[in-house]
Amino acid sequence: MPWNLNTTHAAAGDLALLVGLRHKHFIFPLLPGGTYHTHRGILSHDDLIGKPWGSPVFSHQGAPFFMLQPSLADLLVDLKRSTQIMYPKDIGFILTSMSIGPGQTVLEAGTGSGSMTVALAYAVGPQGRVVTYEKRPEFQNLARKNLVRLGLDSRVVFNLGDIGDSIAETNVDACFLDLPNPWDYVQKVRLALKPGGFFCNLVPTVNQVERLIYGMRREHFAFIEVCELLLRYYKPEPTRLRPTDRMVAHTGFLTFGRRIESSDDERARILLEEEGVALEEENVDPKGDDESID
Repeated sequence: MPWNLNTTHAAAGDLALLVGLRHKHFIFPLLPGGTYHTHRGILSHDDLIGKPWGSPVFSHQGAPFFMLQPSLADLLVDLKRSTQIMYPKDIGFILTSMSIGPGQTVLEAGTGSGSMTVALAYAVGPQGRVVTYEKRPEFQNLARKNLVRLGLDSRVVFNLGDIGDSIAETNVDACFLDLPNPWDYVQKVRLALKPGGFFCNLVPTVNQVERLIYGMRREHFAFIEVCELLLRYYKPEPTRLRPTDRMVAHTGFLTFGRRIESSDDERARILLEEEGVALEEENVDPKGDDESID
C-alpha cells in the first residue's frame, strides 16, 4: 500500500510529505533512482529512502525540509480535483457521527473527485466496502485514479450512473449523499440502509435542507440533526496567541438521520410524533415533489 502509516522509516514506494519554509509542502512517492524537483532545488529519492520519518532533508541547493508521512487530511487537500472537494473538518465529523469503522459497507452517491470516498475507504479498512455512484465518467475516472494512487481502490466499488436508477445494495451500514437534490433519493436510501442505519447529506443552502427534512420525515427517518462546522486556527505563539487571519467557514450544511421502523402500537405514537414521522399528512413537502434545485 503506497500510503502506509505503520512504519518508522521511509521505504521505496511510500508516499512522502516534504514540508519546507513557510509550510510549503509536497507529496510524492519515493522511487529508487528518482528525483523530485522543487523551486528550492532537487532532492534525490535515494537520499530519502531509509531515513526516519520526521528527519530534516535538504535539496541540492541546501534548502531544508522535514520529511513526514502525509496525514489523511494532507492527502485529501492534495487530491487532484475537477470538482469542489469536501474539507477534512466536515469529513471527520461525518465519519464519527455515522460511526464508520472497519468491516462496514457504506453507500455513497456523488463521487466527485473522490475525497469522501478516500476517507470512507480508509475508515472501513481492508475488510470493508464502499459502494459509490457517479453520473459523470470524467469525475469517476479521476476519483478512481486518486484511490489507486493511495492503494485504496480495492475497497471501493465504482458504479457509473444515477443512484435513483441503478441502486441494488441493501442492508448497508451508512449512506452519504453529495447531491443537489437529495430529497429525490431518500426513499431509495431507506431501502438500501439496514434498520437503524445512518444517513448524511451535504448541501450548500438552507432551502435544500428544508426540502430534505420533509423527505426524511416522510420516509421515516428520525433523530434528524442539521449543523455546519466553522474551523478557526490560532497562531501557535505562546506570548501572542491569537486567531489566524483566515478561517474555513461555511462549506455546507450537514443533515444527519437514522432509519427507524414505524409501529401501529399506540405506546410508540408519542415517540414517533416527537420525531415528526407519525402522521404522513404532517410530512408533506409544501413545495411539491416536482421541483428541483440545480
